[in-house]
Amino acid sequence: MSGGRVSVTLAHPDTGWDHYADGWRIETEDGTIIGTRELLHPHVEEQPFTRSLTVNDLPTGSLYIRAKCSVDGWSDTRVLLTR
Repeated sequence: MSGGRVSVTLAHPDTGWDHYADGWRIETEDGTIIGTRELLHPHVEEQPFTRSLTVNDLPTGSLYIRAKCSVDGWSDTRVLLTR
């Protein structure tokens, strides 16, 4: 394991405070959550947008990103993190 900074670019059809991407997380293959980045406001005029998260211990092996929406919750889809 080693620490690192993970940057994620999201695109979401934010409409304002009533519907926006409000987070993303890093998961292992088995779904263990390594870190979560909370997004505190809508990004209506900034699409796509990139935010980062510093994680002290990033395990070796495949890691995935899963996004969250204020209306729909955590996505069923996750994306392989490339390093």
